[in-house]
Amino acid sequence: MASPDGASGLGSSPEETELSITLTLRMLMHGKVMGWGSAPLGGKGETVKRIREQSSARITISEGSCPERITTITGSTDAVFRAVSMIAFKLEEDLGAGSDGAAAGRAPVTLRLVIPASQCGSLIGKAGAKIREIRESTGAQVQVAGDLLPNSTERAVTVSGVADTIIHCVRQICAVILESPPKGATIPYHPGLSLGTILLSANQVRGCSPTG
Repeated sequence: MASPDGASGLGSSPEETELSITLTLRMLMHGKVMGWGSAPLGGKGETVKRIREQSSARITISEGSCPERITTITGSTDAVFRAVSMIAFKLEEDLGAGSDGAAAGRAPVTLRLVIPASQCGSLIGKAGAKIREIRESTGAQVQVAGDLLPNSTERAVTVSGVADTIIHCVRQICAVILESPPKGATIPYHPGLSLGTILLSANQVRGCSPTG
């Protein structure tokens, strides 16, 4: 985790100083959203290319044939927030399109962040105080999953609302994450490594005729 730039931190507010810190944000997204599938974030990847260029964030999307993908956004906090904003507004635009295009919008958007379980306690706060504060100050709905994601030490944090509110909410969640680094080793979640997939693979193997 990179430390803030010494020079840029002088005389700056905490929010401004935060912009020089490197942040990695992982999101679990369905391939069918915005017609992703084999070309995530828009046909042939044009949308993700545009978001990379305009946000200056590094964006990678997990491979695989399963419906869900992990989208990883890395960069300065400013670059990460720009990328999240563009993704949120793109989702809102696509979900709200139908009457007069983007102007018809304000459709609720849902983002599922993937966060190490060891950081979720800080996000929830004592007796739920922190997560309640985030909900009230942003107007977004925030839900921290009680169970770990399969075969990992990460949990899903679901954020819902119109684009503006969830962008504000993600900023606050990231501030908590930066202040509370994960404890111990993190086993990252990989979509598709579930019992169902293992059983399917076993059935496929059993369905093949023996070669010897």
